[in-house]
Amino acid sequence: MKKNRLGASPLVVTDICMGTMTFGSFADENESLRILDAAFERGVNFLDTAEIYPVPPEEKWVHRTEEIVGRWLKQRRRDSVIVASKVAGPAHGWFVPPLRSGMTALDAHQIRTAIEGSLRRLQTDYIDLYQTHWPDPGANASTHQEVMEALDDLKREGKIRVAGCSNETPWGLMKALHQSEMNGLIRYETIQNNFSILNRRFEDSLAEVCRKENVSLLPYSPLAGGVATGKYNVEPPPENARFSRYAKEGVRQQKQRNRFLNEKTLDTTAELMTLAAELNMSVTTLAVAWSKQHDFVASTIIGASSADQLEDSLKAADVVLTDETLKRIDEITGRILYPMG
Repeated sequence: MKKNRLGASPLVVTDICMGTMTFGSFADENESLRILDAAFERGVNFLDTAEIYPVPPEEKWVHRTEEIVGRWLKQRRRDSVIVASKVAGPAHGWFVPPLRSGMTALDAHQIRTAIEGSLRRLQTDYIDLYQTHWPDPGANASTHQEVMEALDDLKREGKIRVAGCSNETPWGLMKALHQSEMNGLIRYETIQNNFSILNRRFEDSLAEVCRKENVSLLPYSPLAGGVATGKYNVEPPPENARFSRYAKEGVRQQKQRNRFLNEKTLDTTAELMTLAAELNMSVTTLAVAWSKQHDFVASTIIGASSADQLEDSLKAADVVLTDETLKRIDEITGRILYPMG
């Protein structure tokens, strides 16, 4: 499996990362351990989790994912796996997280509190890549400086090796990088944002920032929440699939479902399924291969609710799409522009 450097850091990871956000909700512990074993046995050395996982975020199972990962990690040589986790963003942002009494914030106190909990649940004394899960929409220069100073303290204490951000904007990423440069602090080496064959908005401006500032993208949801697998292009769609469940849940889940699952995404997926069939591969393999074949991408985060779902995603490790195939994908996604809005 190909390996890439995270930004300008010393960390080198496989170009496929095992995401864990279903562990403890859609996947029980036994199945979660099977997924981790299967990925690790195929050569994946990089896994990503978060203090708020699993999804959907609910108080009844918050932190469960890190606990499951920690029990698995305890059975492995710690230095054989690159572990990434995240501190929850502010509660006054896009939603109120079900932890710390719904009073989360990105400041030194909360970052310190969050990592101590993650280290305990993961049963380790350090996290390789520690990320802010989502930004503070009211952040200013002093806010960014405090966050980077807090992360810098954790690095000097040996509790983290590298820092990263997630769901960040071009302005937010550049502001944080500026504070790091001006004050000699740890910098964001990675950004973990939504990027897929159905959602190419990252290419509009953030890709330029990544290239010029040497920050690596870790795309999450390369299968667009499972929509790009084609499983929603059949009638009836699977009852236990994420967006089938989200249709019966809260307002936030229903909004997310409508963004990922709509007429444009289904039409785009249908065309991609035709292309994938011509190439003698699944559309899942095509989508993951496309994601990792970008110069600003270090590792594509795949997910699964069962070990059986991994095979097509892992096959992408050996796939390099031709220029002609990439051109055809550009034509499809250009004709149905921004299917996720």
